[in-house]
Amino acid sequence: MSGGKHKILIANRGEIAVRIARACLKLGRDFVCIYTAEDAQSGHVRLAREYGAQKGLYRVSSYHDANELLAVADDSGADALHPGYGFFAEDYRFARRVQRRKRPLIFIGPSWQVIRDLGDKINTKRLARSLGVPTVPGSDKPIYDEMEAEKFARTIYEFQLRQGIEHPVVLVKASAGGGGMGIEEVHDIDLFRSIFRRIRNYAARQFKDEGVLIEQRIRDFNHLEVQILAERDCANVVHFGTRNCSIQSTGLQKRLEAAPGFDSKTLPYNFDADQLLENITRHSLVMAREVRYDSIGTWEWIVARDGSAYLMEVNTRIQVENGVSAAITRIRGEKGVDLIAEQIRTALGQPLGYTQADISFAGVGLEYRIIAEDPEHRFTPWVGRIDNFRWQERDWLDLYTHVPRDCPYDIPTEFDPNLALGIVWGQNLEQARAHGREFLDGLILEGQSQNGDELKSNVRFLRAKTDEVLSF
Repeated sequence: MSGGKHKILIANRGEIAVRIARACLKLGRDFVCIYTAEDAQSGHVRLAREYGAQKGLYRVSSYHDANELLAVADDSGADALHPGYGFFAEDYRFARRVQRRKRPLIFIGPSWQVIRDLGDKINTKRLARSLGVPTVPGSDKPIYDEMEAEKFARTIYEFQLRQGIEHPVVLVKASAGGGGMGIEEVHDIDLFRSIFRRIRNYAARQFKDEGVLIEQRIRDFNHLEVQILAERDCANVVHFGTRNCSIQSTGLQKRLEAAPGFDSKTLPYNFDADQLLENITRHSLVMAREVRYDSIGTWEWIVARDGSAYLMEVNTRIQVENGVSAAITRIRGEKGVDLIAEQIRTALGQPLGYTQADISFAGVGLEYRIIAEDPEHRFTPWVGRIDNFRWQERDWLDLYTHVPRDCPYDIPTEFDPNLALGIVWGQNLEQARAHGREFLDGLILEGQSQNGDELKSNVRFLRAKTDEVLSF
């Protein structure tokens, strides 16, 4: 499978499509891009026109139309497909179809069976518990019946009262959801039924599954992740350390990530932070080996203030924040790790060529998600045109964007207004924070709406949060 000249269909858009295309170029692989009418100005379209394969760019009506994507694959001669993140990245039915069709494609991600098994929060929780991996207290099966759900919720609520928690909170979650979607908090247990119905109906519309989880709300926590990569046969499974994704919007969407997950050299914690990072990494690897994980993936954890850690879910795809883990990773002492390229290489059948003993970590990385939004008004998306987008090049900075720098760019209203990822590195946390502030202070981002209103972004929010990163 690793031999030959593969052609990869990039079934995504924007920043991740740009990064996948650049990884293909680095590996000497042909690639094909798709775009919709709204994305005609996007940087991934330019890359495809300049560097793509013959028949390397196709306009489609929707990124969500599987039939259209597979028709592009056939017409272009692509023999592999990279889903990026979002869209079809964690759809096991799509991955299964890609692999089982008359003209099969290599799916650059885990096997469809792994996506199916780990994409279900209930199954993941059961598996974790069977392996001694701690999970958030709550139901370990989807609940569909309203009365059963309320009984379970009242049990958790009363348990928190007995623990001395003055204001108990129960989480109601769509069992098939992810990325902070389909989650509500219940502060008043008498309102549980109405919230349960709302989440159940939302889950049915969004995920075609009415299953709901009832969990205890962990207060005052940090959100940590463990980055895993495995060869196709799962013979070699490695990790690329931990990262902290606790700085989020009011809608629980990540905005600033740091690697490693904690920094005990600089900051005080109420627990043994180094031991905790070792524990969650070990638990994540145990699960990866048990399910014979065979691609890149992320184990997401909740860490309470007392150092208790609970597995939240597994993301069976490349994540937005992969670059901040790469920033601190060294392979045989060399920097410049590209996790997307590593994902592609192993998906095409190549061995990793290194083991965990060859991987080390250096310094601190910060990743800033630059977004056109208004943090002062619940992070409401801003719509308009970008007229000027510039930054100062630095050897400690990597910036990834699909926004062109030589012409105005109209932000498509059909998608989230994500503009760029800025990843900075420092020898220690103090230097990383200083680099982050320097990057943000030197960033020029100007534009206006149709009404002439000035562009709104989260740059000032990120600047203010830089001093808080990795603190707990």
